Amino acid sequence: MAASLFLAAGKATDSVTHGFLPAAGRLGLDVVLLTDRPAEHADAPAPVRAVVECDVSDFRDVIDRIDRTAAPGTPAGVFSNSDFLQAPAALAAAYFGLPGKDWRAAARAKNKALARRHLAHLDPVFSADARAVPADAPYPLVVKPREGVASEDVLLVRDAAELRARVAEIGARRADPLVAEEYLPGTLHTLETLGDGHEVRVLGSFRTDVSPPPHFVEERLEWAPPPPETPQVLAQLEALGAGFGACHTEFVVHAGRARIIEVNYRLIGDHCDFLLADLLGVPLHEQILRAHLGERLAPAVPRPRGHAVAEPVIADRPGRLAAAPGPVELDDGGVRLAYRPQRAVGDEVALTRTNRDYLGTVRAIGPDPDGVRAALARFRAAHEWTIA
Repeated sequence: MAASLFLAAGKATDSVTHGFLPAAGRLGLDVVLLTDRPAEHADAPAPVRAVVECDVSDFRDVIDRIDRTAAPGTPAGVFSNSDFLQAPAALAAAYFGLPGKDWRAAARAKNKALARRHLAHLDPVFSADARAVPADAPYPLVVKPREGVASEDVLLVRDAAELRARVAEIGARRADPLVAEEYLPGTLHTLETLGDGHEVRVLGSFRTDVSPPPHFVEERLEWAPPPPETPQVLAQLEALGAGFGACHTEFVVHAGRARIIEVNYRLIGDHCDFLLADLLGVPLHEQILRAHLGERLAPAVPRPRGHAVAEPVIADRPGRLAAAPGPVELDDGGVRLAYRPQRAVGDEVALTRTNRDYLGTVRAIGPDPDGVRAALARFRAAHEWTIA
């Protein structure tokens, strides 16, 4: 009988469906998928053996479901690629004596207020409860959900009156805690790392373009060498304890300082995981699962094979998606292009000014930056996205 991997998931994502599940199959694992949204995973492909309904946000229920389902003996691994489920998955892995993330590090990474307090000795950044900001706060500030994702409800505010208005506006949509943080100027980068509990490897970095304030929608990620300030980021990740498995960190560089915006203690999303795997020429999803099975990392990180860009197609108005291409893979000269939709024709699109406005993402890999950018422009000119 194949060894069982217990994978905790919320909504269905391409990273799991087209990345981690096929990787688990290649590793000879069967998968028990634990989820609070079983209907979304009803058609989960092999090697999923069972889809088990579970309150995946509660580590106690995760442990109970694994204990009742695993047979014979303990599972081979417990894993999640969800922002929200890293701590429950880490606690479950620890309960069964399996490799995994430190649940405390997972909690720190997810809770932006906790992360700021924990890193204050290395990089003090003003942060306060958005509903109790002191009068002498260093405006402009960025108000955001304490445990939010995808740039949802992340807004720049320039004074106390604007802060009050934005907090009231966001509070009408959601009841979870909000933080107000010092605005950190600089060039925005990502740092992609992978650790096995013995060492942490830098896989690479993207330079990120975002929309103009007050919103912060990611509009383009372009491969770039990790900046010279990268050791500062690694020191902060070490202080958080974020060194096992995949980690996607967003940070800005300004005047020689690297300052973390947020730590997503999972693999980079929005199809950039597939771009990263193709660029490095490695089975990235397999390597991450191998770490969670207790294996050491491969001997070295390969050099990237060219230049890469991920560029989302972003809705510019609300409405119904009336026309859009399906999945596409093609070669344009020496550039390999792939498009994967994130919305289907017929879907209703609500303009949110967040990463939720993505209709799909174009990935391109080629020998040089100019060639990649030109091929991307030709692809977008040749295809139509229409919102009626």
